[in-house]
Amino acid sequence: MLHLASQSPRRAQLLEQLGAAFRTVHVDVAEQRAGGESPRDYVSRVALDKARAGLAALGGDAGAVVLGADTEVVLDEEVFGKPADAADAAAMLRRLSGRTHAVISAVWLVDVARAQCGVCVSQVRFAALEEAAIAAYVATGEPFGKAGGYAIQGRGAALIEHLEGSYSGVMGLPLFETAGLLRGFGVLAE
Repeated sequence: MLHLASQSPRRAQLLEQLGAAFRTVHVDVAEQRAGGESPRDYVSRVALDKARAGLAALGGDAGAVVLGADTEVVLDEEVFGKPADAADAAAMLRRLSGRTHAVISAVWLVDVARAQCGVCVSQVRFAALEEAAIAAYVATGEPFGKAGGYAIQGRGAALIEHLEGSYSGVMGLPLFETAGLLRGFGVLAE
């Protein structure tokens, strides 16, 4: 049985698109970047930590396959987490304004015998944003709980001038990589 180690409604929605039956399992994993850890290694490690924590929460069930994922916005090697408040969200959007940033999304599938990973890196270019546009977007409340302070699947799409990569990866679960992993574990039909 497939288990999603995430409470994210976006990840659940994306996983449903693949047609895989799954249950969610609650995990609490610290998302703290280690000194000297590259953004890509950090995102991959957090996703693996979530998958392993999910498997542990299930008591090492021999039939369980657990999916852990993490997605982060990266600009100039700095990982932008979720904004703490409105001022933090506005500051993130100001820094992203008129620039291209990376969105790194890692997916790990684990069971009692193995672990496999897929990583997707997308490039997102924001239009130059005026202060009024930033304030209006932050006032919607959409930036909260979102890496980098925006949601590509929501009103944040209007901020994006160009996307090179995976739309679903920027949302939080790269479907191409996820489908490949699920087929490899026999969870999704070929």
